Amino acid sequence: MKQVIGLFSIAVLALLVSACTFKGSTKQTTDTTSNVTGTTSGKSWFEGGLVRKDQEVNAFADLNFENLKQDMAMGRGEYLASLGSLMGVTSAHQDEFCALTQTSYTTLVRSEQTTPAEMLVALDQMLATAGAPRN
Repeated sequence: MKQVIGLFSIAVLALLVSACTFKGSTKQTTDTTSNVTGTTSGKSWFEGGLVRKDQEVNAFADLNFENLKQDMAMGRGEYLASLGSLMGVTSAHQDEFCALTQTSYTTLVRSEQTTPAEMLVALDQMLATAGAPRN
């Protein structure tokens, strides 16, 4: 879990650094970060330079959506396992979680226009209905 968060933080940092120039001021850098997160999520994912705890799942799904769709279609994979962990699925129930996403793939990803947020809402409802054990 710590490795996933660490890798995610490094990826976010890399995105932020590549979007900034060496001559950019702190205000310009902060404004750029706010613009990126505001336009992609509707609200800021960040607070104090870190991903807000209540936005970890949204940020992860948004940044890894293509990989998540592939893993869900296969019913296994590191991105899907990481999503399950972030959503509070216990390690003892990861296999069930992966199988559920595979059998429900067409419900979770209805079309090419399905957004990560829509997929997460459907998945969260599905887990609540199934009574899946979560942390």
